[in-house]
Amino acid sequence: MALQIRKTLLQVENTLIEGGKAAPVPLKLFAAFAVVKNPWAGRGFVEDLKPEIHKAAPVLGALLTGMILDAVGSGEAVEAYGKTAVVGLDGEIEHASALIHTLRFGNHYRTAVGAKSYLAFCNTRGPANAPIMIPLMDKNDEGRRSHYLTIQTSIADAPAADEIVVGLGASVGGRPHHRIGDRYQDLRDLDQDVSNPAGV
Repeated sequence: MALQIRKTLLQVENTLIEGGKAAPVPLKLFAAFAVVKNPWAGRGFVEDLKPEIHKAAPVLGALLTGMILDAVGSGEAVEAYGKTAVVGLDGEIEHASALIHTLRFGNHYRTAVGAKSYLAFCNTRGPANAPIMIPLMDKNDEGRRSHYLTIQTSIADAPAADEIVVGLGASVGGRPHHRIGDRYQDLRDLDQDVSNPAGV
């Protein structure tokens, strides 16, 4: 079955004041979404998800990456990034995961913005107007806490029970007035190996 896209949405958020203090540089958050028919809905338990993944994930990766780049202006300008999927109530969490946890989806975005970090992610199930969250992380430095951000939104009519909402998020800038340091300073303070943060 060919991928059915019911609609796309683009959200842009600018934070000018945080904590009652003007941001030196406004934080800009971007989110692009596609509302798609769940290709596994109504089929019972499907053992092999791969055929639909191979058909749908590259299309969604290219589409949403293009929407983000058009809104931001360039891949270079993206500083933090993430992805999300929310499956409707007739689907499995595995269905949401299937469309975003594949290099056929994420590599479109990763390559376009020149990233080294893995894409922060969220995959959930819910009804129409369910909370949608896209956690963000610096595209090249997982320990840069200023860019630990979350885009929060919802879509009034999605996902329907037989749909999946798939999204990408981006930031230009980090949290205004960030002042909690980074992970590497914590490791140094605790006399732990910065190159082996898990201590294994």
